[in-house]
Amino acid sequence: MRNFEPYLSSTSNPRVKEWAKLSERKYREREGKFLLEGIHLVKEALEAGWPLEIVAFDEGSGVLAQFETYKGEDGCIGTAGTGPETKWIPVSPDIIAKCSETGTPQPIFAVALKRPPDAESLYKEERALVAVLDGVQDPGNVGTIVRSAAASGATAVVLGKGTADLYNPKTIRATMGALFHVPVLEADLAEALPRAADHGAAIVGTSLQAASSCYEYDFAAGSVWLVFGNEGAGLSSETSAFVHTNVIIPMTGRAESLNVAMAATVLLFEAQRRRTNSSRKPELQSK
Repeated sequence: MRNFEPYLSSTSNPRVKEWAKLSERKYREREGKFLLEGIHLVKEALEAGWPLEIVAFDEGSGVLAQFETYKGEDGCIGTAGTGPETKWIPVSPDIIAKCSETGTPQPIFAVALKRPPDAESLYKEERALVAVLDGVQDPGNVGTIVRSAAASGATAVVLGKGTADLYNPKTIRATMGALFHVPVLEADLAEALPRAADHGAAIVGTSLQAASSCYEYDFAAGSVWLVFGNEGAGLSSETSAFVHTNVIIPMTGRAESLNVAMAATVLLFEAQRRRTNSSRKPELQSK
């Protein structure tokens, strides 16, 4: 049984005001919470078992019909949001609009709890593949890289200083729910990169001046931390000092460079390809 609460209609309700404040970063950081807008993101969070404080929905919209059952990560079919921790609250369309960042809001949103991953286990991972963002400022780029990291089976995404907030509504929308399926952590790269190197990780950057093609680099040799820089300036000089090798994505057509999210996607999937091929049995590789 879901834990339903009474209907809320007023945008002046203190709880509603607290939810709306989560559109601002300082309140998200203070409260350790963030907003999820729309059917897809709420479903993804429920199916991943992500802790949700409340799910607010427009009772007259019929949206609950889409949340009767869901398939969890364990493969079992269950009823969405049946845990006692999650409160389901019918609210007015005005409340939905007040807590939404989009011009045409969907009839459901959730307040989710931040769940920082365990950084210690990341450093100890033997064959980690980590996407590291150094000052990537556009929320859409950050969200797309998180999505590509999850799709390519990356171990984690690390957000350095100056990078767009993961919990910015625009970033969350760009992840399409992938933030529930790959660990994402914030870190000081001046501490994180040397520590990863001390544990045997190769720190690999991207540069238009690099001599080595990304298709020649051995991504299957061990742990690799791929570092991507700011949209306009690239890697900062401070971060570049920790990079062991720079690679370039060869381009035979006419383009000065690739968007950082596109470049990250190419490299993550090339790493996936190399690692998948290296793990196959010799007789399968020869066929």
